[in-house]
Amino acid sequence: MNLERAVDAFLRHITIERGLSGHTVQAYRRDLAGYRAWLEERGIQDTSDVTTQLVADFAAARAMAEPPPAATSLARLQSSVRSLHRFLAREGIADTDPTGRLRPPKAPMRLPKALSIDDVSRLLDGAGPLPADAAPGDLVGVRDRALLELLYATGARVSEIVELDVDDLGHGEVLRVRGKGSKERIVPVGSYARAAVDAYLTRVRPELSRRGRATPRAFLGARGAPLSRQSVWLVIQQAAERAGLTSHVSPHTLRHSFATHLLQGGADVRVVQELLGHASVATTQIYTHVTVDALRDVYLTSHPRAR
Repeated sequence: MNLERAVDAFLRHITIERGLSGHTVQAYRRDLAGYRAWLEERGIQDTSDVTTQLVADFAAARAMAEPPPAATSLARLQSSVRSLHRFLAREGIADTDPTGRLRPPKAPMRLPKALSIDDVSRLLDGAGPLPADAAPGDLVGVRDRALLELLYATGARVSEIVELDVDDLGHGEVLRVRGKGSKERIVPVGSYARAAVDAYLTRVRPELSRRGRATPRAFLGARGAPLSRQSVWLVIQQAAERAGLTSHVSPHTLRHSFATHLLQGGADVRVVQELLGHASVATTQIYTHVTVDALRDVYLTSHPRAR
């Protein structure tokens, strides 16, 4: 099959049949566009002409690119190529899978960056006032406080938060989150986040909604349009600056902090897995390394014969 048609068939498969998110599909699209262009530069137009050696050469060429790609980016790129060829072989579009004998690169384990509990409190205060302390006209401050409180209280991904509808927030002490692959999960919401979200929904969102077109999305920008992921990133950057935090802080930092603080508080790793929406507990177990480091630090500073 022609390479372009093969890639299009694969993208339709992961969009319609597997139900992957738009962001994930776009990542596959970018990776495979580069792969296809590399093959076509070498005169390869059909999937039947792709060999194991060609795939290995492509991986080597990308690994030696300047500037060198991150190990995680390289691993994701090779995963995209393997997924494409596995799909083509499984559907009978190609006779063989040229990636079958290739071993994927082992990405280095990177421990998540988590804020301390005190730093999270400073970040939340930097976002906006507590509901009881908010000035009547401080619409953005009330919204930003609710946004960050909810991110930290639930450990949800930023994409999951910005895609919430108002109806999703009307379940009291729990939040219904739609995660990767449109899978739903239920996450408890603590009292601080509930108070902040209630204040936003009753005192701020109606005013923001009047400024733009009607939308069911819960979190809105100053002009009434749904808040974007980039806008949330900017909100967090500004809150971190006001809080005097010098380390890099992103929406994912709050997710990492949520998981780390739960485990430090004695939560079972499988419970944290469920709350984060991880398909495998192996993904969640990286956070246990963070808590082990914390335990070691306490031991070294506390035990009389540790050093």
